[in-house]
Formats: sequence, C-alpha cells, structure tokens
Amino acid sequence: MEYDIIGDVHGCYSELCELFGKLGYQKEDDIFVHPDNRIPVFVGDITDRGPESVKTIALVYRLVVQHEKAKYVPGNHCNKLFRYFLGNPVQLQHGLETTVAELDKLPDHERAKIKRQFMKLYRDAPLYLELAKVNTIVAHAGIKESLIGRHDKKTKSFVLYGDTTGRFDERGRPVRLDWAKHYHGPYQIVYGHTPVLAPRQVNRTINIDTGCVFGNALTAYRLPEKTLVTVPSRQPFLADKFTSFDDA
Repeated sequence: MEYDIIGDVHGCYSELCELFGKLGYQKEDDIFVHPDNRIPVFVGDITDRGPESVKTIALVYRLVVQHEKAKYVPGNHCNKLFRYFLGNPVQLQHGLETTVAELDKLPDHERAKIKRQFMKLYRDAPLYLELAKVNTIVAHAGIKESLIGRHDKKTKSFVLYGDTTGRFDERGRPVRLDWAKHYHGPYQIVYGHTPVLAPRQVNRTINIDTGCVFGNALTAYRLPEKTLVTVPSRQPFLADKFTSFDDA
C-alpha cells in the first residue's frame, strides 16, 4: 500500500485541494482519487482557525466514510468540535469559534447534515492508526512506545494533546515535553499538532504540521517513499505560532 499522510489542515480547504493536485490526485465526483490508488491519511485537526472548515469536513467525510478512499485519525480540535456537537459546555476559543461561525451561517438542514457527517467521521475513527505495510503509526500528537497498543484515557490524552505538563509559557501556550527525542520504538511515528516551520524528523518520528493555518505550508509525507510534498499557505504568516526545538 502507498500512503500520503497529510498534516493539520485546520480549515485550509484551498491549500488541501492544491496539495492533492500536486500529489497527482484527480477530482472525480467531488472527491480526489489517485490513479495509482494511493491512500490519503489525515493526521487530525481538519477544522478550526482556517477559512473553510465546513467544506473540509464535507470533503474528508466523503473520502473516508462515503467512498472509503482515505483514512483519518482525530486531533484535539476534532475532539472539541465533537464535544460541542454533543452539547457539552466547551469554550468557543482557540479556533472553535471560527468553525461555529461558519456553521451558524448555514441553513438548518445543512448545519444538521455537517453535524451528522462529522459525528460519524469522529465516532468511526481509530484513536491512532497502524499502517502495518509500512511499519508506521499515525497519531495526531504522537505516541510514546509504552502506549502503543493501549486505548485507555492516558493514551487518548497523549495522542490528542501530546506530552503535557499542565504548565503554560509566557505566551499562554501549553508546555509539552519533547517525547520524540526519547522515542526508540519499532514503528515510525507520523504526527502533527505542534506547528513547526519545516517537518521535524527525530529518531523514528516526523512532525508534519507545518502550520498552514498560520501562513507557512501544508505538508504531505509519502510512504513507502519517505518523501515530503508541500504547498504554500494562503493565510497570513504568524511567526509566534511556531515551535522551535533544540535537536542537538
């Protein structure tokens, strides 16, 4: 099997369509299909902050659920939207407010349709995805070796939010531990969640969230080739949204 793992889209629908084109996909019946039957894999956080979360949900639903031509794992923003749709008390901030604003502009029947589609997409998704043919695990915020094979609350928290500490930096961003620096598991781990200016490869891990919604790029990681394909973002560039690491 051949895969194209796609980093955090965050409602950047136009960039996603451009990326599909650059990867060699062709549009057929409102979805993107590769002539060699490559499989797109979404690494989570398909919504929030960007300009077209509703169209992104609809496209990913068609690909993953309706036509079974792609795969998807949820991210923390996906989890928050799911809880919002359940009617749970979630705060409309950190990007969710942009998705809700889009939803509120829709006619009632369209809003209900998108809600049904997203709930189905989320409920059917694995917490993380093992691509056995290429010895790879796709998890939104990554996964430690000790958590592979587990699906408990601790694993869910790690996969959605990363190796959190409960602390915040001077800009109010969560302080996370650099789990990738200590990973020595048997699988390659492909993840996103933490925006970086260029894909970050450490040990057998690669972070492909190159911050499209913050004005940098949308990235796909191709397997088994282990090559990267990017398209530039059309959003304003926000330098302070990116994390740098000391990999020395």
